[in-house]
Amino acid sequence: MELLLIRHAEPVRVGPGETGGQPVDPSLTPRGVEQARRLARWLRPEAIDAVLSSPMRRALETAAPIAAASDVEPEIVEGLVEYDANADHYIPVEEMRVNRDDRFVAMVEGRWEEYGGERPEVFRARIVPALDAIVQRFPGGRVAVVCHGGVINVYLGHLLGIERHLWFEPGYASLSRVAASRLGHRSVVSLNETGHLVGRRDGA
Repeated sequence: MELLLIRHAEPVRVGPGETGGQPVDPSLTPRGVEQARRLARWLRPEAIDAVLSSPMRRALETAAPIAAASDVEPEIVEGLVEYDANADHYIPVEEMRVNRDDRFVAMVEGRWEEYGGERPEVFRARIVPALDAIVQRFPGGRVAVVCHGGVINVYLGHLLGIERHLWFEPGYASLSRVAASRLGHRSVVSLNETGHLVGRRDGA
């Protein structure tokens, strides 16, 4: 089967304290909505059999046009939530990097619990079985899974034998492909595809 791992499109920035300490669950920005629309149009010819999504709003809003273009109902998978689902803020990684934010250093070093996240080993122990279960459910199919950067990092790192939990930065609305055989073999076919955000299959 072919597993399409999709990072959600660009969400609204929410700074610390803006939610009164409550977990943040931002919607997509207007640019994020356009990114999701472009991705859905790009994937339309690929005959997707199922669209699964994290329950977080930014993932669901990215999954909706993909499911509509594929004429399937999106399915929520609770186990695909991001490691920092209980954080009270959402700050883009690129902003934190440029500003040398302490949160960025903690994220890279795996100190996720300092900002409302799970411990990396707990997160990996949740994500890998969740995605393996999806593979088992759809033998011979093509399944789009709309989730988060951490989810994609951890699963692909597991397949490639990479020990670092966050080892690359998936772009918003990016696509990574995994081929999975019935015998349990896994191959990373592509990583971080973003061409659909600037072009179309017909070249326009």
